[in-house]
Amino acid sequence: MMQPVPTADEIVRAAERRLKASDAIEHPHAGKERYDAEQLLAFVLGHEPGEFDEVPPRAYLRFERLLDRRAGGEPVPYITGYTDFAGLRLGVGRGSFIPRESSEFMVEQVTRRLRRRHEPVHVDVATGVGTIALAVASAVPHAAVFGLDLHAAPLSWARRNARRLGLRNARFLRGDLFAPLPLRLRGGVDTISLHPPYVGRRELRELPEEVRRFEPEESLTDRSPKGLGLLGRVARESPDWLRPGGWLLVEVSPDRSRDVSALMRRAGFSSVRSTKGGVEVSRVVVGRAPAIPRRDTG
Repeated sequence: MMQPVPTADEIVRAAERRLKASDAIEHPHAGKERYDAEQLLAFVLGHEPGEFDEVPPRAYLRFERLLDRRAGGEPVPYITGYTDFAGLRLGVGRGSFIPRESSEFMVEQVTRRLRRRHEPVHVDVATGVGTIALAVASAVPHAAVFGLDLHAAPLSWARRNARRLGLRNARFLRGDLFAPLPLRLRGGVDTISLHPPYVGRRELRELPEEVRRFEPEESLTDRSPKGLGLLGRVARESPDWLRPGGWLLVEVSPDRSRDVSALMRRAGFSSVRSTKGGVEVSRVVVGRAPAIPRRDTG
């Protein structure tokens, strides 16, 4: 005789206990395991589970298979194929960096610098699945937004996300840093954002297993000793693309903010400061480009 399927609440509570016991996943705060379980059950049901929902047997079996994957360390967005960020549902998959909640503060910092400008231009470097670029394009519809990345896999997700969301003011270009940008933008960009792969080469082994095993290495580290190699290039090249007084904004961990600030000052940025939002795991370091454009002395 077939055992009765537990209620949604019973399923979630059992899954929560199992995830708490897993050594393959990170446990950053109370409630994360329950949240993950609810996300997976909502995915198989097609709606948010209620406390007394009856879960169809097939859905329950599918949920158990997905829970196996999560307990083994696979992040929920890779399992469901999407994640929610700044009010947008973004498609995401293996081979691309998973959007972080902390980056919503970066979006806030960028958009408040663009909203009052006439025909503003924003460039997001190392854009991945278009996380910051798409959120800015949605929040500032009169802005022209460009997302740049060296890798094809995340850019394919970014373009699909833009089409599905109907964000025609966002374009995604593949190439090395600013090389794919139209030359007409040189000296006319209002804001440049960067969430760099800032983990140092030797620090990779210290990352949580679910990050280290599943997310692409190039989205975590640039292979430089302190993880500041890519950022150094962006800081040096950004003034040539920013309008006089334009802004460079960089999201990093708190322990990197002082080094990043010093690097930006050496590149000629002024008003450099480290800012923080509601999520303590990151900072956004901001700086203004020189008021007088640099001349090409070559």
